[in-house]
Amino acid sequence: MITAGDFRNGKTFEFEGNVYQVVEFQHVKPGKGAAFVRTKLKNVITGGVVEKTFRPTEKVEEAHIEKKNMEYSYSDGDLYYFMDQETYDMLPISKDQIGDALKFVKENMVCMILSYKGNVFGIEPPTFVELQIVETEPGFAGNTATGATKPATLETGATIQVPLFIDNNELIRIDTRTGEYMERVKG
Repeated sequence: MITAGDFRNGKTFEFEGNVYQVVEFQHVKPGKGAAFVRTKLKNVITGGVVEKTFRPTEKVEEAHIEKKNMEYSYSDGDLYYFMDQETYDMLPISKDQIGDALKFVKENMVCMILSYKGNVFGIEPPTFVELQIVETEPGFAGNTATGATKPATLETGATIQVPLFIDNNELIRIDTRTGEYMERVKG
């Protein structure tokens, strides 16, 4: 058990039958009345965000989220298969559980599988990935407005905005948290 006074960003706990992660918290001590903790919480299963207020002495059950690195192997219809790198066991995960977390992930990439009490609820791809551009319009000389971008389709099928100087078959680095182009990859 932990108290609301112990909340920190990233802390996970069970409350009202759900598992929440603290996104933001603020200890408030008004001039009159009792202190309280104002929080913004993310439901780790559904992804919904709620705001709740707790008394600092209020107790909640701490939830332990298991994180495990697994290698994405292949997809078969609506199932995606991940391999445990220690036991070589295959773990099938449905498309509903993954959402669009794999739009920047190709086969043989290692992802973080998040589970609670054995139930997988999320996947974290690597923070930065290197992917090849398979289709984009050519950039033209004189088309050099500051910060101008164009759409590009990646080898995973995802579409992102890239600078005008990027061509087909180039390898680029992408930040998977934002889906933004970072830089060209040499070699």
